[in-house]
Amino acid sequence: MTFDPTDRVASVPPSGIRRFFELAEEYDDIISLGVGEPDFAPPWAARDAAIASLERGQTSYTANRGMSSLRDRIAVDARERYGLEYDPDEEILVTSGASEAVDLAFRAFLDHGDSVAIAQPCYVSYVPGARFAGADVIDVPTRAADEFKLTREVLESSGAAEVDALVMCYPNNPTGATMTREELEPVAEFAREHDLLVFSDEIYSELSYEHDHASIATLPGMRERTVVFNGFSKAYAMTGLRLGYALAPPEAIEAMNRIHQYTMLSAPTTAQHAAVEALDSCDDDVREMRAQYDRRRNFVLSRFEEMGIDCFPAAGAFYAFPECPWDDGDAFAEALLEAERVAVVPGNVFGAGGEGHLRVSYATGLGDLKEAMARIESFIS
Repeated sequence: MTFDPTDRVASVPPSGIRRFFELAEEYDDIISLGVGEPDFAPPWAARDAAIASLERGQTSYTANRGMSSLRDRIAVDARERYGLEYDPDEEILVTSGASEAVDLAFRAFLDHGDSVAIAQPCYVSYVPGARFAGADVIDVPTRAADEFKLTREVLESSGAAEVDALVMCYPNNPTGATMTREELEPVAEFAREHDLLVFSDEIYSELSYEHDHASIATLPGMRERTVVFNGFSKAYAMTGLRLGYALAPPEAIEAMNRIHQYTMLSAPTTAQHAAVEALDSCDDDVREMRAQYDRRRNFVLSRFEEMGIDCFPAAGAFYAFPECPWDDGDAFAEALLEAERVAVVPGNVFGAGGEGHLRVSYATGLGDLKEAMARIESFIS
């Protein structure tokens, strides 16, 4: 008897990001621009709330859908920040990171034989997650010429009119692209015309630098067909606390919770206490982190311009997505790592449209960023 994985598991390759992390571990004096994780600690008030909850012994399970106090606060936050109206009792599910919320939605609404269009380049878990659910994936490669925004043209040319669901992420990982409400309107129109479900990952919503974040769920006819994913990892630097949430109509949350209650039971209790405090009192911390990211963003974009490397003006998340100076992104990233001890990620690991680019994270201190960009300049010149 052997452990033979199913075809849908065996067909999914290991994460390309993880391969470069493992390569980087072989070297000393590494400056990593490959990590999609804030270099800040969570705000002190949130940490204090987590510690206090532990001191009170509040470590039991919460309700499957999350603490009612947290769901109430998420509902207020979604309404005040983004104009999203959701009932905390029926339309919000607290999950173990936004990644669990994405997985729940895929498993709840994608069946064998279904197809899903995924706007790419994209976060590395979307395509495997859809395939684990048994769905066929249609690549929708966004283009540098469009600043990696999702357009009706690329949806139509990719065959997305024939699918069951659309997956999108703005502000985008890995490109740093954002979309305004006006730019989302043709996408919403396309989804309504072709009766598509929409899975909208908005985990970077608070890291939008040039305009306020717009959620596609606020557009006419979209709330009833959209699941919005968000969480506390990026804006509040709470990655390891693993806390996210989904916003969706009652029937969608009910279906997702049916899986959640058998697999995860409830999201981490300590993290939920931290999240309540984060939403209550940590807006100033988020603004300060965002301001520092913006300063770093402007520095990185200006340095690539000085080097003569094309890089569209990324306006969100904490990534730049410049063109790769070499034809082979993998070879460039490996050579840069060996020669200059700087880790970046080749764009092809993020799917269609990423070939010929690099993901460069500026979620690291400005001192290290300055040194890393100097090393990159030295390497390419």
